[in-house]
Amino acid sequence: MSHDALSGVHDLRERYQLVAQVTNDAIWDWDLVSGHVRWNEELERAYGHPLGSIELTGEWWVAQIHPADRERVVASVQGVIQGSVSGWTDEYRFRRADGSYADVLDRGQVIRDGAGRALRMIGAMLDLTQMRLAEAALRKSEERFRTILESIEAAFAIVQVKFDEQDKPVDYRFVEVNPAFVHQAGVDLHGKWVTEFAPQLEQSWFELYGKVAKTGEPASFENYAEAFSRWFDVRAVRVGDPDERQIAIIFHDITERRNAQERLRKSELLARDSAERVQLALAAGAIIGTWHWDLPNDRFTVDEGFANAFGLDPSLGHDGLSLEQVVETVHPDDRTGLMEAINEVIARGGAYAHQYRVRRSDGLYYWIEANGRVEHTADGVPIRFPGVLLDVEERRAVEAERDRALAALRALNDTLEQRVAERTNELMQAEEKLRQSQKMEAVGQLTGGLAHDFNNLLAGISGALELMAKRVADGRTGELGQYIVAAQGAARRAASLTHRLLAFSRRQTLDPRPTDTNALIRGMLELIQHAVGPGITVNANAADNLWTTLVDPGQLENSLLNLCLNARDAMPSGGRITIATHNKVIDAADAEALDVPAGDYLLICVIDTGIGMPPDVVARAFDPFFTTKPIGQGTGLGLSMIYGFAQQSGGQVRIDSTPGEGTTICLYLPRHEGAVETVEGLAEMSPSAYSDAGETILIVDDEPTVRMLLREALGDNGYTLIEAADSVAGLKLLRSDVHIDLLITDVGLPGGMNGRQMADAGLEVRPDLKVLFITGYAESVVFGSSNLPSGMQVLTKPFAVDLLSARVRQMLTTVPDDLPTEPALTPAP
Repeated sequence: MSHDALSGVHDLRERYQLVAQVTNDAIWDWDLVSGHVRWNEELERAYGHPLGSIELTGEWWVAQIHPADRERVVASVQGVIQGSVSGWTDEYRFRRADGSYADVLDRGQVIRDGAGRALRMIGAMLDLTQMRLAEAALRKSEERFRTILESIEAAFAIVQVKFDEQDKPVDYRFVEVNPAFVHQAGVDLHGKWVTEFAPQLEQSWFELYGKVAKTGEPASFENYAEAFSRWFDVRAVRVGDPDERQIAIIFHDITERRNAQERLRKSELLARDSAERVQLALAAGAIIGTWHWDLPNDRFTVDEGFANAFGLDPSLGHDGLSLEQVVETVHPDDRTGLMEAINEVIARGGAYAHQYRVRRSDGLYYWIEANGRVEHTADGVPIRFPGVLLDVEERRAVEAERDRALAALRALNDTLEQRVAERTNELMQAEEKLRQSQKMEAVGQLTGGLAHDFNNLLAGISGALELMAKRVADGRTGELGQYIVAAQGAARRAASLTHRLLAFSRRQTLDPRPTDTNALIRGMLELIQHAVGPGITVNANAADNLWTTLVDPGQLENSLLNLCLNARDAMPSGGRITIATHNKVIDAADAEALDVPAGDYLLICVIDTGIGMPPDVVARAFDPFFTTKPIGQGTGLGLSMIYGFAQQSGGQVRIDSTPGEGTTICLYLPRHEGAVETVEGLAEMSPSAYSDAGETILIVDDEPTVRMLLREALGDNGYTLIEAADSVAGLKLLRSDVHIDLLITDVGLPGGMNGRQMADAGLEVRPDLKVLFITGYAESVVFGSSNLPSGMQVLTKPFAVDLLSARVRQMLTTVPDDLPTEPALTPAP
């Protein structure tokens, strides 16, 4: 060998020694001329052969090769040595010191001289045992994973999220999907973009998946897909290279579970858990076991969870079980169905799912669901049946509850039509009875009012006739004319009975004038304060620059007084009344709601702090004859007259009331462009000057004929008489300085107060005042069952003039025992 060749071999040996020290492979250097083989220390570490106890020859190396591989390996080595190539590679089994064999990958390089003769062969032996074990474990893991994915009902997919130039997620493509996903979607979306399948899918889905793909943070959520009209439970996690923007998602259609929650609220938790059975199984261990059934050999290989679920000894699962052993703990009622389902899926192949009960070690039966897939060979022979077990005990409870609810619903539907017809008939009958009752109530209220007014008229007519007869008997025929006129006037005044009804029907005669409403209200404040009493505060909240309205001021005064008196009645313990005015422009929308033309309106609102009204009373407040007051204290025409007045004036009236918080009633009156006229109404009335000499009687009655008869009958007796036509004028006189000894008043009076209320108000300033009520109502209805206070008596219309005179004389003087009297609570004959 030349000097240069020896130098090259020397350098090669040095490099070999360096490599042998740093590598984990067993390095060998075979001198092909001498047959000597050098090994590094890895031979002992990896294979257990101490370098000091082995023959360092090629024959020793060949002897360690598995007999089944030896001839092949020797032939391949010789072929390289004797040929012209330099590299050699082969796999074989190499015997360890303990007699076992290791799978190795051996690689060598032949060194030749200038003539091409092989001098040395240097190589490295790689132990493939751990790699092969890892590969086997990986294959087993992948097979197990694939079995789970193909057999579970949960949809699984790997998707790649697409982002636009602003890094906003706009789409995603299905890289991989499992059979359950294809089944739920109804189409194989492998390799497709979601916008091709569901172009209307909400942006929220892209944002949710995009966040997982960008941040790597796992996501678990439930979301509703409007594009599919379905609910989904989703688990998402990023997989692979972050730059690939891929995520793995497991989701399940939970629409039925959501519907079950709505129908069965009491079973909400059970419904939710059952609908999530597969997704939550992967995350929280609800997959209670797995199996692999070798069909040709009829052997089950199961894990510990499967054995526990069936109440079997876990150690038996590793050695394999027979079908009979597995079925032994199945509930007797479920065995036939289970065997039929198994035979059917084995015959056809494909997916399998079945629920049944198994007995566990505690002796109790539990519902489980088996999900699997039968695999066939190309010629249709079943070979494998892997699957998983799910715990569906809670799910079955929910379904049982649902079935009970559905059964009850079906039973309800079976009789629904009949019961609806019966109920409809009952409601119609009740409605008819209610209408009849309302009609009778309205008739009763109307009859009471008419009876009162007619009694007034009859009193005037009969009294006039009685006085005519008395004057004729006395030969004073010259005075008959006034009595005839009075009787005729009483007959004519029967027409006034229609006044209130005409007001409601908007047929009354009005005298509209341009009116300064703020001035009218200021002029009425003192009168209203006297009328409502000291326990209630009356305030005015007048708007600046208030518009003018065209209205009958007298009717407006009456309306405001009535509203304030109603407010007083709603505050038995006192309170506050506020009369507010303001301008309001009503647009088309508000005008339609108020049932008035759009435009400018003046609002007058009476606001109280009283007990308020419930909605049913508010709804009927404007009905004619509707009243919540006792008979004799209200005819039910007050608010209906205000309603008619507002309507006839081109406006509207509305009530806003809350029980316990008070009531606001607002009059809407149209704006008028014109100058204001001076208003002289109730506010400007003042009592006349009366003489304080002698006994003075105040007569208050809305019927002029009755007042004339009382005046004529009592005037002959020397009394000083003062007259008033309504409660407001009467109260003003009672609160004035005029001397009054006796008040004779009708009970039913216009002006917002009845006679009893006016008398009580007068007694506050005249505690010694004596009062004689003349009424056409039944006395017990007007005053109740209790006796009247001292100083008060009642005389029922119609009455005899002599009886009236006697009663007045009795009340003003000491009455002799032989004076004719009438019990206070007994109607006059």
